[in-house]
Amino acid sequence: MDSCVIPLRHGGLSLIQTTDFFYPLVEDPYMMGRIACANVLSDLYAMGITECDNMLMLLSVSQKMNEKEREVVMPLMMKGFRDAAEEGGTSVTGGQTVMNPWIIVGGVATVVCQPNDFIMPDSAVPGDVLVLTKPLGTQVAVNAHQWMDIPEKWNKIKLVITKEEVEQAYQEAMLNMATLNRTAAALMHKFNAHAATDITGFGIIGHARNLAKQQRNDVAFVIHNLPIIAKMAAISKAGGNLFGLLQGTSSETSGGLLICLPREQAARFCAEMKASRSSSLGQEGGVGDGQQAWIIGIVEKGNRCARIIDKPRIIEVPYRGAVANTQEGNNNNASPPEPTG
Repeated sequence: MDSCVIPLRHGGLSLIQTTDFFYPLVEDPYMMGRIACANVLSDLYAMGITECDNMLMLLSVSQKMNEKEREVVMPLMMKGFRDAAEEGGTSVTGGQTVMNPWIIVGGVATVVCQPNDFIMPDSAVPGDVLVLTKPLGTQVAVNAHQWMDIPEKWNKIKLVITKEEVEQAYQEAMLNMATLNRTAAALMHKFNAHAATDITGFGIIGHARNLAKQQRNDVAFVIHNLPIIAKMAAISKAGGNLFGLLQGTSSETSGGLLICLPREQAARFCAEMKASRSSSLGQEGGVGDGQQAWIIGIVEKGNRCARIIDKPRIIEVPYRGAVANTQEGNNNNASPPEPTG
């Protein structure tokens, strides 16, 4: 599971807690702090928890940084983390800072809940559909941005994407990673979600398999659609199946929630996600408002496994602020495939 659930001795309450940390993957220290906080909170959101009682920050300062670099970079990273915590309705009350060869940022999120405040990730049934609340492709976008300065790497992908498009994809990836999954967590209750997890280091297929193994019923997850940040699928192909993006193994950071929803509720869930008010990072007006969500597959009878079909439909997700010219970019409410089992 994404978080530990510890029954308390008093009042039928449970303590739910999670921790996570990682190394920087974007150049902006403020955004890195926001991404780290969103990533920690996402483990709570995956269980339908919308409130967090307390956060701690874990910070490692690199010994390779000089004093001026530390004075500039680390406060910005801490501010980003605190701002994201505040957006999530919580605050950072402490933590730990150490010296280390590398910068590391992360934290701990804790909440005390009543039983109806959280959704255990184990109740998917045949006939449910799978919904994803952020596009894939963050690992490809971040690496492509770094490759613009490495000729031998850039030469492999320059025929399928421009440097301007790489910059747009990188900004889109940062915005997605820094966006909280809090809205999706709240809608999980409204639309009777049966199970969920967040998509991070194991890629969508790895996390889908982990979630399938947790189910009480004999089910299997079948993924038909892959929403991917625009042009990242082309980069993956040009790079020789880069990171296994189209096979679902490409790592994501602070990715979306993968949610098992009753079939009749999924389209309304996606519509309400789109109608939701954007975060403080979003753009005012246009396609920047709200958050997208996509129906990407089905739950059928099976042996607690997950797979992506041989030729999944790639949904090119336009960069924020770009006009979606194709039906694919906005096809949130498409009917899922008919169950086969």
